[in-house]
Amino acid sequence: MKKLKNSHRAPNYNLIWGCVITSIMVLMIVVSFFWTPFNPDAMSYAEKDLAPGGAHLLGTDNFGRDIFSRVMEGAGTTLSIAFCAVAIGASFGTVIGGLTGYFGGAWDEFIMRINDAVTAFPSILLALVIVTITGSGRTNIIFILGILFIPSFARVVRGEFAKQRQMDYVKNAKLMGVKPGRIMFVHILPNIAPVLLSAVAIGFNNAVLAEASMSYLGVGVSQTEAVSLGRMLLDSQAYWMTSPWQALSAGCAISILILGFALISEGLGTRPMWRPTTKRRRKQHA
Repeated sequence: MKKLKNSHRAPNYNLIWGCVITSIMVLMIVVSFFWTPFNPDAMSYAEKDLAPGGAHLLGTDNFGRDIFSRVMEGAGTTLSIAFCAVAIGASFGTVIGGLTGYFGGAWDEFIMRINDAVTAFPSILLALVIVTITGSGRTNIIFILGILFIPSFARVVRGEFAKQRQMDYVKNAKLMGVKPGRIMFVHILPNIAPVLLSAVAIGFNNAVLAEASMSYLGVGVSQTEAVSLGRMLLDSQAYWMTSPWQALSAGCAISILILGFALISEGLGTRPMWRPTTKRRRKQHA
């Protein structure tokens, strides 16, 4: 009796669709840096409150501004804030989590208790309190969200480092005299990359939602500073009954961004983009 193995690869649809959706949005944002159908800030009284169709794909707002052009620019503002905030949170959180997870001890307990204290408060509520004290604006929002994301990244990385330091390859590296810094960031960090990337995707998701929420509440990006999706929602709520496409366009753009990152996070948390699977069949030979 002989076993023959036929392998094929099962697609990770969550990761694939997440990458597709996010790539489309990112492509639209990149294009907006060089071209938009209309000037996002150009007003036209003769074209105000036009329904979607014709030259204006998503219609116009109460000032006659093209909504599709504003969505393109607003998505870029929202995503750039999310990117900078996640970069701050992931960078500092990875270093803090790596050090505490690898060395442990009293510093680990002390820093984790601070993490617990910070994460005990809802992030958006805490951000609103800090913004009220420090003032709103694009730069303040980036640093506030970045600092608030540090504990969540630190906790994820700390848990993974604590598990990896018990693995044989880490113990062997220690016996060979490899320095702790090299073990942490050359040996351990690549092995926790899938978990860290999943946390980054979740961070993007939360950052987009936080920026949109704060701008919608009027404490985020100001109207004169830049176009953002949350600010578009705030400005369009008074015209929901007469021109609902204003709010729907901004709301759908936010939802699509969040959906894309959520699918990426789900896909990274389950398995690689392509997972090898094996079907076995037996063939008898006389």
